[in-house]
Amino acid sequence: MSLEIITLIVLLAMFIIGSVISVNMGVLGIVAAFIVGTYVSGLSLEDLYAAFPVDMFILLAGVTYLFAIALNNGTLDMIISGGLKLVKGNVGLLPWVLFFLSALLSAVGASTVAVGPILFPIALRLAYQHKINPILMGTLISTGMYAGSFSPLNIFGLVVNGIMKSEKIPHSPIMLFINCFIFYVLISLVVFIAFGGLRLLKPRTGAELEVAATAEGGAGAVNAKTESNESTWYKIATLFGIGLLITLAIGFDMDMGFGALMIGLVLALMAPKNQADIIKQMPWGVMLMVTGIMTYVGVMEKVGTMEFMTDQIASIGNPVLASLMASYVAGVISAFASTTGFLAAVIPLSAPILQDPAMSSIGVVSALSVAASVVDISPFSTNGALIMANVQGVNERLFFRKLLMIAGLFIALGPGLAWLLFVLIGTPW
Repeated sequence: MSLEIITLIVLLAMFIIGSVISVNMGVLGIVAAFIVGTYVSGLSLEDLYAAFPVDMFILLAGVTYLFAIALNNGTLDMIISGGLKLVKGNVGLLPWVLFFLSALLSAVGASTVAVGPILFPIALRLAYQHKINPILMGTLISTGMYAGSFSPLNIFGLVVNGIMKSEKIPHSPIMLFINCFIFYVLISLVVFIAFGGLRLLKPRTGAELEVAATAEGGAGAVNAKTESNESTWYKIATLFGIGLLITLAIGFDMDMGFGALMIGLVLALMAPKNQADIIKQMPWGVMLMVTGIMTYVGVMEKVGTMEFMTDQIASIGNPVLASLMASYVAGVISAFASTTGFLAAVIPLSAPILQDPAMSSIGVVSALSVAASVVDISPFSTNGALIMANVQGVNERLFFRKLLMIAGLFIALGPGLAWLLFVLIGTPW
């Protein structure tokens, strides 16, 4: 049995064990990375340490720290109240406001790494207070981001368009953007209906909104009882900090995790007596779970498992079936690895398909782009990890299973639907 197959079997076993037994899957991932990496594949300890996703840990730690402060001092509740005024009490419009906001930010060039950490904490706080399914809220932010991510201004669009140009394959950046945007709107409509969005469309009465706004929100509700003057200026400072983080991340390409830690530290120094429980409120179990699994995936990359899977594309002679297989390989691998990095790998590997005169190059590349991004609701991707880190009022273990099941459905259906729409049927434009 090849080493690549062994690593895939171990990954499957980890999912099964983690779903059946009450053990943190991150611990399973780190132990599996050590055993498989050192005793099976012969990697050094330095290679294993290099596989640990330091960037993901800093991102999760920084953002959850900053927004734990914002939750603790009541700033998130103030933002939420403003959001409700925007939709005039119609809670069912909130997911769509966040969908189009995330799509707009992505379309003008903001990376998903910058948009997600800002929107997920606020959106999932809204979901908790107003009894919106957190899967619905989190998914629409994710689909919104990818609806705009293939514009000619975003890094995803730049990567795809640049590779197509370098491979000298006929391509239209605007058509790629339109195809992906339409697909994600359709997917979002299905998710909205499937997860109870229609029942939310009825405007709530003033009494219902007041009850929701004053619902228990953990430590934030307790600490909101501090003196009004101190509370007000600290909330203003926190709002300024969040705005500064958005500006630094989007306008100056600052690392979101380090930026959040710096701003969080300044806020902590401004009100040190309110910081005692902030660290305790951070979702350390979730961070261990995500980074542990990603460590094992990093080992899989080092031993060549990802290359092994992508190489199977070249073994299929029929270009239509090959594009279908390429879409599913993109979906499966991207659920655990970098979407941008995988797009940069799978499109050159798919060049024989894209250059086939019988195939629509824009159709194939649209299917590949959607397949590689639609699965990012997975709890082992950045978006899924941020959803796990910020969801409120749920059993973390049960919610993890549910999110994993939804990600499985996206992996099973998303690439196939994109292939059916863009390759087999084809778009009229």
